[in-house]
Amino acid sequence: MQGRPALEVADIFRAHGPVWREAERGHLSLAQLKVMSAITQCRTAALGGHVLRCEDCGTEQVSYNSCRNRHCPKCQSSAAQRWLDARQADLLPVEYYHVVFTLPAPIADIAYQNKAALYGLLFDIAAETLLRIAADPKHLGANIGATLVLHTWGSALTHHPHVHGIVPGGGLASDGSRWVACRPGFFLSVRVLSRLFRRRFLEELQSLHDSGALSFFGELAALAERPAFRAWLAPLRKCEWVVYAKRPFAGPQAVLAYLARYTHRVAISNSRLLAMDERGVTFRWKDYRASKRGRGKTRHKAMTLSPQEFMRRFLLHVLPTGFHRIRHYGLLANSHRRDNLALARELLHATPTPPRESAADASAAPAPTFVCAHCGHAMVVVQIFLRGNSIRAPPTS
Repeated sequence: MQGRPALEVADIFRAHGPVWREAERGHLSLAQLKVMSAITQCRTAALGGHVLRCEDCGTEQVSYNSCRNRHCPKCQSSAAQRWLDARQADLLPVEYYHVVFTLPAPIADIAYQNKAALYGLLFDIAAETLLRIAADPKHLGANIGATLVLHTWGSALTHHPHVHGIVPGGGLASDGSRWVACRPGFFLSVRVLSRLFRRRFLEELQSLHDSGALSFFGELAALAERPAFRAWLAPLRKCEWVVYAKRPFAGPQAVLAYLARYTHRVAISNSRLLAMDERGVTFRWKDYRASKRGRGKTRHKAMTLSPQEFMRRFLLHVLPTGFHRIRHYGLLANSHRRDNLALARELLHATPTPPRESAADASAAPAPTFVCAHCGHAMVVVQIFLRGNSIRAPPTS
């Protein structure tokens, strides 16, 4: 059984959250307050749980329930595994590519004040860019599919919204008669993707502003005026927008391994936390600006923040309620995914991915849900105790 990390995000919220929450009263959203409450109560008696007893050695163990909040570092591994099991059957026997679309820092600032609108726009324009360039006969000439995953953080917990795209290396011809594969090792021109992504995003961003769908606060309040906003946009039409394409994955299993790390990741995992002491909270981060080959430089560093700054940065990445951070487009869109994948396999002369369980496995006794850490035998639930109060934000005055 894997031991509890020496330090958890929940420990930081428990130790410093109450005082900081009171100091920030009126500045934290309801969603942020709910995340704080969920993480601090996760796997504690506050959420209830059950008593387990080993059927062999008689060892008893108390197991508390999880909060299942999507921002909780302790609750994502099981959710990721369920999602991956469903994606296993979607893989095709082709190269897969990893493409990243990143918003420039000035737009990231207004995205934080308009999360639902601009994160949604980031998804849609990134997908439109991929599908549109791929459909162009000058590039690929095929209808492709893509799975996009939103990340809003950099390694130092700063606000850095970007989407990771996992894309099969090819697609269906416009008439559906054949599979069109991209050149080995090359998917689409990132320069072409970047230009279209920049133009279309700025066009739609201007439309959102013209319709009054954006809000501006603090230092950005002046951008609510149309002339000021147009002047602010002008330099962004000329600067480079980062679209990055990595080399293809080494087979479908590498795609699954990547997805396991990225799809249900939160802003920081407990394993990256190093210490909480009088200096503050220290954690590992990766400095992407440091050269891999530079002498005396390393990409892996330690950063120390005050507990208040650490909590502020962590809560920057709380998503709007109901916002989907994993989305499928084109051939992989939920409405027609099954039919499109069946046609693609037929054209590729590929057999469907077999189910994870064979008939023999299905008839065998299921594996125990709980296993004794001492002797490895099954444990059974002998007592259930209910949670106390439901997870909610603290009442406001």
